[in-house]
Amino acid sequence: MKKFVTGKIMMLLLAALMAGLVPGSAAFAGDDGRETAPQVGTERININAATLKELITLPGIGKEKAGAIIAYRTENGKFSSIDDLRKVKGIGKKTVEKIRPYVTVP
Repeated sequence: MKKFVTGKIMMLLLAALMAGLVPGSAAFAGDDGRETAPQVGTERININAATLKELITLPGIGKEKAGAIIAYRTENGKFSSIDDLRKVKGIGKKTVEKIRPYVTVP
């Protein structure tokens, strides 16, 4: 029963995100639900300072990958480039390319 309720809540949150009802989601989804480039003036997420909450807003990044990014950053120091994200377990070339328009390394 607990898994069903959790799954149902996740589906509702996903539906709200895709519909643009969650604040900040408009920068990631177009009217048709597909990912789009950030709007002009939209700030990118600094992967060297981002919180777990900020990282999970990125396409393809859930709690586990966001936690892995923070753990890697804590253990190894700041990322020098966006491509350094590939050093994080569970993040490959496709994921990096998917989030590249939304992140920055100052």
